[in-house]
Amino acid sequence: MSQLTFRDATPDDIAAMLTLSHAGDWRGSETPPLDPASLADSRYRAAFDEIAADPNHRLIVAEKDGEVIGTLQISVIPGLPRFGMKRGVLENVHIRADQRGTGLGTQMVQWAIERCREVGCGMVQLTSNKVRKDAHRFYMKLGFEQSHEGFKLML
Repeated sequence: MSQLTFRDATPDDIAAMLTLSHAGDWRGSETPPLDPASLADSRYRAAFDEIAADPNHRLIVAEKDGEVIGTLQISVIPGLPRFGMKRGVLENVHIRADQRGTGLGTQMVQWAIERCREVGCGMVQLTSNKVRKDAHRFYMKLGFEQSHEGFKLML
């Protein structure tokens, strides 16, 4: 199995990260095509800069042979419950479709879990769309439990 390298994303990675995120959309083949012109929208750079400026958040890219094939965001949330336990939240976890099933996604998530452990998190959590059954099996294989029901309110 090939090894991945991980690094903090740079603004030059925004298009690759958005492309990976779009390709992993829960709608699958029903997902509208990605408009390449939208990748230059200044709101993406503003969001990137805001995330990068906060030490509790990291945008990560995973590379194989110098090519970005995966991305995720790690957020550390301090909390009062459990004696002030920090929680690591994995968000926007995506690996290129042709790399799924190779073990590289496992490497990527395990790497992120270890980063959470290093900063003192006592738990790692994530959400996955209910229709993404393959993703659910993947996360359960890595030891995640479906312990809570998630809710969202779009504003």
